[in-house]
Amino acid sequence: MGIAVGVFVGCLPIIPFQTVVAVTLAFCFKSSKITAAIGTWVSNPLDWYFLYYYSYKIGAVVLGLPEHRELFASIVSTMHETHSFIKVAETILQTGSLFSFAFVIGGALIGMIASPISYFVFLFFFKKAKKTRENRKSRMGLQQIP
Repeated sequence: MGIAVGVFVGCLPIIPFQTVVAVTLAFCFKSSKITAAIGTWVSNPLDWYFLYYYSYKIGAVVLGLPEHRELFASIVSTMHETHSFIKVAETILQTGSLFSFAFVIGGALIGMIASPISYFVFLFFFKKAKKTRENRKSRMGLQQIP
């Protein structure tokens, strides 16, 4: 559950605060705080462009906003100029409340899709790792008894 919470929050354009929000939500959902923090790494400088581009596009469609390529271009240029989380967040906030809201709505919708997928994928891996660890322990216990 922690990874799903982290991935959801990682899809939101609140980069300087993602880890804090994810860990806080992990407390609320009584899930792993560590995996929630790790899940926020879904957004990183390597995929900001795609995540923010689609967050904005989806949010703009939901809110019925016209396409503003120059608005998104200013955000992309900030991403290229600096990899500072705070600078990118400031640029998004400077676009205006309605456009900032489009990023949040789009990110939340992407998060609602990515979060359940990550939950089941990591649940599978965690169960497999647990089973492997139990099998190894049982083999070690059998080998020690003469």
